[in-house]
Amino acid sequence: MGTLFLVATPIGNLEDMSPRALRVLREVKLIAAEDTRHSGILLKHFDIHTPSISYFEHNKLTRLDAILAALALGDVALISDAGTPAVNDPGYELVRAALASGFDVRPVPGPSSPIAALSVSGLPTDAFTYLGYLPHKPSERRKFVAQIANLRHTLIFLESPHRIVDSLKDLLAGLGDRQICVAREMTKLFEEFWRGPISGALEYFKSREARGEFTLVVGGNMEGAAGRWTDEAMLAAVRKELKDGRSAREISSDLAELGGWSRREVYALVNQNK
Repeated sequence: MGTLFLVATPIGNLEDMSPRALRVLREVKLIAAEDTRHSGILLKHFDIHTPSISYFEHNKLTRLDAILAALALGDVALISDAGTPAVNDPGYELVRAALASGFDVRPVPGPSSPIAALSVSGLPTDAFTYLGYLPHKPSERRKFVAQIANLRHTLIFLESPHRIVDSLKDLLAGLGDRQICVAREMTKLFEEFWRGPISGALEYFKSREARGEFTLVVGGNMEGAAGRWTDEAMLAAVRKELKDGRSAREISSDLAELGGWSRREVYALVNQNK
């Protein structure tokens, strides 16, 4: 019976590869990699010749049997393109399947962009929520931001360079002008950290070409616990939803739950502002 090792790999700087991670990757019988071409560069750099197969978002379910069969013969390592496997990358289903089949599952800790950004953000680290990528569609993103607006702890997101400005706009509108740390290209040549109010980050990244992957660390709601939205907050949310062409019934159902209002109250507000 083999062990499934979840091996963290560098998010940029190859010097972050740990001695234990290198040893495990050399000793296992098989490496399941998110992208064998990308990981092949890493393995070649460290002179690792362990056989590998692809394990990514669109084949992760069909690969389960093959990887479980490999585990029956020896140890297997799971790696992602960068960082810690199963954190916003494929791995959850494999871990559950391995555990259900009686295999041992062990972490080989190392780089993680959410934790790296949080640690240097200057924002509270005692309680935080990692939320992955913000929704791509503007209406879904605004709705999602409204859902988390009352959380009191630090929030962590990932974002692509193509959507960073639009996402900062929606964070500013939905959360207010909170403190933010925008981490870009961490541990790489053009590593950058921008700290300050969301409005300042928006102006900064509007004025230059955004490149690389972004991690956003945003302060929590320190003005009060979750509760009923103010009249002004609900009116702003209603107007946004109306611009997206949603029906009064849909808006009243969603915003009533989010804002602590009755559906009848929200429905009346929607009809007043059509």
